[in-house]
Amino acid sequence: MWSQKLTRSILDKTKNTVFKVPRWKPVVSSRCLQTEGRTTQSQSTVDAADVEFFSKQMNEWWDPYGKMRLLHSMNLLRVPFVRDGLVNTAQKELYPLKDKKILDVGCGGGILSEGLARLGAFVTGIDASEDLIRVADEHKNVDPKIAYNKPVYLHTTVEDHAKKVSNLYDGVVASEVIEHVQNQELFVKSCVHTLKPGGRIFFTTPNRTRMSQFAVIFLGENVLKYIPQGAHQFEKFITPTELTFLLERNNCHVELTYGVTFNPVTGKWDFSEFQQLMYAIQAVKLS
Repeated sequence: MWSQKLTRSILDKTKNTVFKVPRWKPVVSSRCLQTEGRTTQSQSTVDAADVEFFSKQMNEWWDPYGKMRLLHSMNLLRVPFVRDGLVNTAQKELYPLKDKKILDVGCGGGILSEGLARLGAFVTGIDASEDLIRVADEHKNVDPKIAYNKPVYLHTTVEDHAKKVSNLYDGVVASEVIEHVQNQELFVKSCVHTLKPGGRIFFTTPNRTRMSQFAVIFLGENVLKYIPQGAHQFEKFITPTELTFLLERNNCHVELTYGVTFNPVTGKWDFSEFQQLMYAIQAVKLS
């Protein structure tokens, strides 16, 4: 199996390497409640260090073989995930998301925003990085497939956007974002506030497990170099149970939770029952 070969390859690479796994105390599901304490300390979702880190990657954002290649390849999984959650795909249409309003939170340089726009969606992308919004705004003029349906990009935070917009979007997407924010409770609350009743919200994110710490941070960042080194902090990972709690606390019902896996040999993503590394959640706003 490819996984056995990969494991042997990794062991060969790391057999002379000594690394320390940071001490971590397990946190029960009440970790979500701890965000109340954080709220008093920070009324912002922005982690300035993370914003600065990803802003430095701006010149790499649209290189499909560069540091952001995993985000590019992930579009083959997450675009259909959002599409199937918002429309009945039994009838094949060229633009299945036509007339759907979608908010892409933490859009970065616009990789996912453009993927959704190609299916006909009216996409608003927001990000706390002014540099990445500039990259996204420039790149939307490159693809002729979205010439008449270009995403709109705003340099703002989701909590500030939520102060201006409520019950508007058919779909809200936060893909590979919640693990980079400061106040996860405020983040979820703000995302849901912008979503119309009956609309759906989508997350993809690493799980907070020892396995994800090893695979995403140690292997992905430090050994295989698939991810920019320093992109993740393990303590900011959130479990499916914790994210479900935050969604249900904000009047949403979780409909689907999938495991997300990546095959480094084929370079492809897939859904599975295995949620220990990464996962995807779809929830509907009740009212």
